[in-house]
Amino acid sequence: MNAKLAESLKKLRLSGMSQTLDVRLQEALASRLDYAEFLELVLADELAIRQERQIARDLKAADFREPKTLEDFNWEFNRAIKKKQMYDLAAGGFLRQHRDVLLVGPPGLGKSHLVQAIGRQLVHAGFTVLYRSIFDAVRDFLHDEAFEGHDRIMSRYLKCDLLILDDMGLKHLPKRSGEYLFEIIMRRHQLRSTMMTSNRPLEDWGKLIGDVPAATAILDRLLGNAEIIELSGKSYRWGGGDTEGK
Repeated sequence: MNAKLAESLKKLRLSGMSQTLDVRLQEALASRLDYAEFLELVLADELAIRQERQIARDLKAADFREPKTLEDFNWEFNRAIKKKQMYDLAAGGFLRQHRDVLLVGPPGLGKSHLVQAIGRQLVHAGFTVLYRSIFDAVRDFLHDEAFEGHDRIMSRYLKCDLLILDDMGLKHLPKRSGEYLFEIIMRRHQLRSTMMTSNRPLEDWGKLIGDVPAATAILDRLLGNAEIIELSGKSYRWGGGDTEGK
């Protein structure tokens, strides 16, 4: 590739094409490709590079706590967790139907691992995801409210295809948590999907939030449109498994 062509590709920001052009030119000569076939190849290279970069940006924006995958999960340790059910979620059908998902079970079953792994796979499928622990979510709103940033932070929670709220039930939440959570769930209801994990039974949410009416309203929205998955079995944390989870 000559310098003039390289400079033109740089100005046009066609870095994917620039990286593979020399190889494609040789391939075109060896295989006697016509112009259209050659153009199709170099454009495919450019699109592939752009897709990789978009996925990298979306993974960063998702803000996963750990780089978990479904392949990493120790399915043999706790056979009560249904592998097919988790892979079905990762296929994204519930997102296309704007349905919610609620994973409920005691600590140590791998809920955090599973929801992050499902979210990561959905990012690779082209969906936008935001992962937050329930405490980080409440903290976001408490912090930004003090600086009049409520609309900005709410926009972040509303625009993603999938919002994952993890760790409900580890401890009681600060005052006004119920208001923030209800607004999020209400405004996403039947428009975008929300996935939550809870370490405590649903009937305990009123005490955890400190606001029984808000908890009831949240559950009314979720239970009417959610797939509820109750997890049980051995704990990775206390049972010696090699995959830590919550």
